[in-house]
Order: sequence, then C-alpha cells, then structure tokens
Amino acid sequence: MKLVSFVHDCSERYGIAVQGGVVDIPGCDAGAPPSILDFIRLRDEGPGEFSRLLAACESGEVIPNTEVRFLPCIPHPSKIICLGVNYHDHAAEGGNKVADYPTIFLRGPSSLIGHLGKIPLSRVSDKLDYEAELALVIGKSAKDVAEERALDHVFGYACFNDATFRDYQRKTTQWTIGKNFDATGGFGPWIVSADELPPGAVGLHIESRLNGNVMQSASTKDMVFAVAQTISLMSQCMTLEPGDVILMGTPAGVGYARTPPVWMRPGDVIEIEIEGIGTLRNTIVGA
Repeated sequence: MKLVSFVHDCSERYGIAVQGGVVDIPGCDAGAPPSILDFIRLRDEGPGEFSRLLAACESGEVIPNTEVRFLPCIPHPSKIICLGVNYHDHAAEGGNKVADYPTIFLRGPSSLIGHLGKIPLSRVSDKLDYEAELALVIGKSAKDVAEERALDHVFGYACFNDATFRDYQRKTTQWTIGKNFDATGGFGPWIVSADELPPGAVGLHIESRLNGNVMQSASTKDMVFAVAQTISLMSQCMTLEPGDVILMGTPAGVGYARTPPVWMRPGDVIEIEIEGIGTLRNTIVGA
C-alpha cells in the first residue's frame, strides 16, 4: 500500500497511490476516517475496518496525478525527530565521531513540503544543501518499547530530503535553525506500508541526484543506529504517537563536504530515491 496526502478541488485529502494517480479513500466510503492520522490509527484499532476500506478503494475512481497537488506524507505530524551523523561514511566526511547515543534534533511541520513542491532559497542564505534520508512513520503509540518489539510500531516508510541551510545550521550548536526554514523538508512521494519492505527497511539502496547527477549512493544497512534501536531509545524518553515521523540520517556525499562545496540553486531539481519506496522530486526556486 502506498498512502498519500494531496489536495484536490481545494480540499486536503488522503488516499492510495496507484499507477498514474490516486484513489481518494474518504471518497470511496463515507465511513472513512476524516484525516490520514485517523486512518493510520484505525489499523491498530482493528484490522477488519482497515481492510474493508482498502477493499472499497479497489474499484474507486482514479484521480490523475495532474489534477492533484502532493502534500507532505503526514501534513501535520505532532513530532518530527531527526537523527544526525547516522551513517558511518557521513560521520567520517564531516570529521565527526560516531557517538554511543543518537544525535537528535527536531523539525517543525512548517518546514515540510510535498513531492513536486518547490523549495525556496532564502533571502538570508544561499548555502542550501541536500540530504537523502529514510523517513519512518509511527503507526501505534510506543512508550518504553523493547527493541525486539519496536518494529511493530512502524506504519511505513517514505523518502525525505533534509534540505539544510548550512551556515544557519552552524550558527548554534543545536542545528535546529538551519533545518527549519519554511518548505525545505521534502517528504514523499508516499508512505509505503512496512509489510512491503524488509524489516526495519534494512538493506535498501538510498540515493540523491542533483540535476540527474548522483550525489549520494549508499545502503540503509550502513546506519549507525537502526530503526528498531532508534524507536526503542526515543520511546524511553517520550511517547511516540501515530503519525510521528523519525528521519534516519543521511549518507556521505552531501554538498558542504565537497571541494568546492555544492549548493542548490534556483532551477535545480533534487531527487531522493529509496529502493522499494519511490522517488521524491523537488525543484529549487528563488527567494
């Protein structure tokens, strides 16, 4: 299942991505939950109703992609937890040591943008970098979860571009400001349900391409902290709720570590592709 958020006829909707378009879940069944977060919670509450709604969508009308505007997979998550330096090679290229506990920062919902959306350069910085990342979406509440049970709490996975204004990232030791400029975090194109991918999304090829040129190319098996361990550690400190998003860090090849540095410019197209999930595509525009 590929679950997608979108706008159609000026209305925020959610549905199933199919070849060439999307099927509007509430449009197929008047009893469907009103929001994507409620739909995600429904699977945990009872698989029968969840499966019934999916069956109802099998004969639903397909809205062509040309008639929708893609939203971030979860448009309004309560938490977006981000891991820094979580690939061994990325830690090395930045001169960072691999820690014994994840480096954590947060993004806010206003920093998100959907598939095919336009990422704006800022009037205060031209040092916009790309970061290919695996995003996981929590499917049921998790508090003090053991690592061996942590994957039971994952609804699915998506692509993410943790686009960063590097000079602002380094203005403080907390990184947060450089990661939270409006509409910089590409999140999409859809959420692939966890049952369609290897457990913990381990061993998937992850790649970024800038104007068609491969910039990052790695495997999710190279993460320092894997999905299950990360969920367990985070749930020791906070309750993870349905729809919460965890970003699992980026591999080597980012722009700031290159000689000379590579910054994204107006007109550039940045793509993030993860095996088994799909390709997230965004265009850079001027301030």
